[in-house]
Amino acid sequence: MKQKLLMIPGPTPVDRSILNALSKETVSHQDPQLVGTLAEVLKDLNTIVMTKKGQSFTVPGTGTLAMEMTLVNSLKEGEPLLVVSHGYFGDRFVEIGQTHGFQVEVLASEWGKIVEVEEIAKKLKEKRFSAITITHVDTSTGVCAPLKEISEVVKNFPETLFIVDGVCATGGIEERMDDWGIDILFCGNQKAFGAPPGLANLIFSEKALQRRNSLGKIAIYYLDINRWLPIMREPANTYFSTHAVNMVNALHQALKIILQEGLEERFKRHRRFALAFHQGLEALGFQILASPEYRANTVSAVLYPAGIEDTAFRKRLFENGVVVASAKQKIAGKAFRLGHMGNISETEIMITLSIIEKTLLEFKQDFTLGSSIKAAEEILYKE
Repeated sequence: MKQKLLMIPGPTPVDRSILNALSKETVSHQDPQLVGTLAEVLKDLNTIVMTKKGQSFTVPGTGTLAMEMTLVNSLKEGEPLLVVSHGYFGDRFVEIGQTHGFQVEVLASEWGKIVEVEEIAKKLKEKRFSAITITHVDTSTGVCAPLKEISEVVKNFPETLFIVDGVCATGGIEERMDDWGIDILFCGNQKAFGAPPGLANLIFSEKALQRRNSLGKIAIYYLDINRWLPIMREPANTYFSTHAVNMVNALHQALKIILQEGLEERFKRHRRFALAFHQGLEALGFQILASPEYRANTVSAVLYPAGIEDTAFRKRLFENGVVVASAKQKIAGKAFRLGHMGNISETEIMITLSIIEKTLLEFKQDFTLGSSIKAAEEILYKE
């Protein structure tokens, strides 16, 4: 069977060494070696998000589980929550918050744009919020929030927890948890980390842990961080729920790859790869949904040129060897979503662009053959 190149926003391609770690013999979740591996995972998570005092958690589940986990450990029923939404996954915070009876207010942008920092500041001055959520990169739109600038605003409201969804950013885009005053940051395995899906990874600041304790007993069991906290602090001698042993091994190797590459080098590589894709695709007549100043380095929503039918194009692209994702909601049928994060190389970029060109030829599109490759080479090969 012809192997397909996976260029969706997640899961991203998985390095062989990570698959080898995943396939290690399954041992007890209290096995001494596994306990040591988990301890290193938690330490490495702190390093990647640049916190010295944060408490890391890794829990069997997905990014959506992590979203819910942050909210139920941060607010009581009826408390006010401000959601800053740049797309589909920002809106998911609204659904979860309303499900748990929080008083949710929303600042939402036009898809492809951002909620301006000044608008966030104005809203926070108008009313006290128990927490504010921001999606660093919304996977549906490819919009990257100006997290550092937003953090400078939120610091003026110490009563408000600053919650960041890093699912499509952490490990590929800079996040300085301590310096930026982030209280809770969470992500999954399967995007910029480049590991198979299956773990929700969260880091809580001291302030966030104190907020959880101030809530007292909460009406949820598995997602209560106070039930997981003893395992995260002393995994050898405590038990709450059997951990995803093999997945911990895979995440351990994925984080080691990130740290071996070096955070700054990894961030630079993601910037370079994103720009190469953007310029290459634009040379073919595609448009990038997100405004240039807020384009993510990890994922892009790519608008079709006139005359391209979405389902047919993605189907043919798949047959030619590349998998991309459909667009969501407001841009469904008008765009596809392209992931460019994790452990991909220049090779995957060139193959993807070449196959897109091949597919455009089959759809009788008018463009200059090789133009996307040339545009990408200008970015990748010229310093």
